[in-house]
Amino acid sequence: MGTVYFFSFSKRFYNRTTHFSEFISLFFPPTLLGCCFLEVGNLLFLAVVSHFGAKLHRPRLIAVGCFLMAVGAFLTGLTHFFMGRYKYDTVIQVYHNDSMNIAACVDPLTTLEVPEIQIEESGSNMWIYVFLGNALRGIGETPVTPLGISYIDDFAKAENSPFYIACLQTITLLGPMFGFLLGSYCAKLYVDIGYVDMDSVTITPKDARWVGAWWMGFLVSSGLLLISSIPFWFLPRSLPKQEEDGLQQQKTTPGAPPVRFLPSLKRLLGTPAYFLLLCGSILKFNSFIGLLTFKAKYMEQQFGQSASRANFLIGVLNLPAVAVGIFLGGLLMKRYKLSVVSGAQLSFATSFMAYLLLLLQFGTKCDNIPVAGLTISYNGSVTQGMSYNGEMLFSECNRDCACSAEEWDPVCADSGITYISPCMAGCLGSSGYGKNTVFHNCSCVSASYPAGSTTSVKLGQCPHAKDCSRSFTSYMAISVLSSFINSLGATPGYMVIIRLVQPDLANKQITMTGNNNVGGIPAPVYFGALIDSTCLKWSIKKCGGRGACRIYNSNMYRYKLMYSLLHFPTRQISRSRARKVFFSHFTIASLINA
Repeated sequence: MGTVYFFSFSKRFYNRTTHFSEFISLFFPPTLLGCCFLEVGNLLFLAVVSHFGAKLHRPRLIAVGCFLMAVGAFLTGLTHFFMGRYKYDTVIQVYHNDSMNIAACVDPLTTLEVPEIQIEESGSNMWIYVFLGNALRGIGETPVTPLGISYIDDFAKAENSPFYIACLQTITLLGPMFGFLLGSYCAKLYVDIGYVDMDSVTITPKDARWVGAWWMGFLVSSGLLLISSIPFWFLPRSLPKQEEDGLQQQKTTPGAPPVRFLPSLKRLLGTPAYFLLLCGSILKFNSFIGLLTFKAKYMEQQFGQSASRANFLIGVLNLPAVAVGIFLGGLLMKRYKLSVVSGAQLSFATSFMAYLLLLLQFGTKCDNIPVAGLTISYNGSVTQGMSYNGEMLFSECNRDCACSAEEWDPVCADSGITYISPCMAGCLGSSGYGKNTVFHNCSCVSASYPAGSTTSVKLGQCPHAKDCSRSFTSYMAISVLSSFINSLGATPGYMVIIRLVQPDLANKQITMTGNNNVGGIPAPVYFGALIDSTCLKWSIKKCGGRGACRIYNSNMYRYKLMYSLLHFPTRQISRSRARKVFFSHFTIASLINA
């Protein structure tokens, strides 16, 4: 759920992608910038759960985890009610009389004194509660999946475990599906809905300044998590064990002799096949977290989709494909009784095919939106080097206006060119109110087009070209296919991990592998840093620092996101003897047969 509201929350606090990707305030030490409190909270209790989880009442531990996640989600959502109203920079906001004729372009000697309209700085005390809420969610998440899987695996036939675990993981995806759909709905709602007059809001969900009702999803999730924890309190400590057909397979039971933590950890990491697969899982999870975190934002920037529509499509297309793939993978293992070697080979084959489809996926693209002074010049020609400063924002047509290069209140001309503000378009008058405001007599528009064409602009950024919709359709088709193929090998790969180690280490290795936090922590940091480097226009905070990015260079955004997804893991593999990790599934087969 936190991923769905990631960027709405970030814009609410006016942070850069790099900083907010870890929910870290600028007032915290730089060493904390690489820490994600959700993952840190998870890591803090990972060792405890992995060692003591099987010795305690696992269903009740899961119930406690659900309760902690509910408290954390509630605490995070509660911060909204203590933050004040969200305010964004706009030339319309300071005027309340709809009959007033707003002159966006004014003489420098008669510039209106407009009060600064900024949200409070990101270092408010509310960050403390956000950190605490995310840490609690991370702690509560730790026992849920690993102990749930080990609970089923300990009391099921070896041949039935893949099918049961596939069913469990498939049903588990209902949570993210619901989260994305709820996020899609909340993203349509203004962050302060119910507290402000919506007619006075001049931006739409497609505007970079729009902030959805992120807090609503956290509160709803909190209630659902609390309800879901109740049944676990009434489950038995252990399930009736199914009889094996043939030799009895040894499995860890709650009454097994205790195993010391450090020696058991040494034995676990000393298993070559498991260690190689763990390294491969971390690298893969690293790219997965980066893609999951920034996928919706990529769809917004590259294809002009709103946050609401992007989350909706992920929820109704990608996640069902993943659910079907996981279920079929478990069904294949049960139907054909695949061995550990066959499961490893299937998992590798599907991962490699998904890797190739990812390359094809980033081949679909849309051109940058024409923005005067940023992606094109004021005469309509495409600029060779895109501007990352305010030098190209001014032209002869607006040089006599008292414009600020820091403004971002985009307007769209009928030609399809976007201007970063009515002032930069050289507009001398306006009519209408709120979202329906239209600016007239815009000198920059008239200077670029023949006499007789309209010189008016309307509020909002211009949409992408019509052929972009075809590219987006191709992108989604490849994305869904890639999700399905990749998930097809998820259950076989998971069962390989479970079957690689001795029974007394099973619970520990399931917990360690099920929580790939080592791969999840650095991914948003370097993904966010590379994405930040493609920003063309930053907002400016009251203190003078950079705020949220208003528009990106979509071509560079695509290249650098693909570079992050494909290059870093491959480079880590190819530059060291860990190259075997890439072929870890085949290595597993040789080690097992040796």
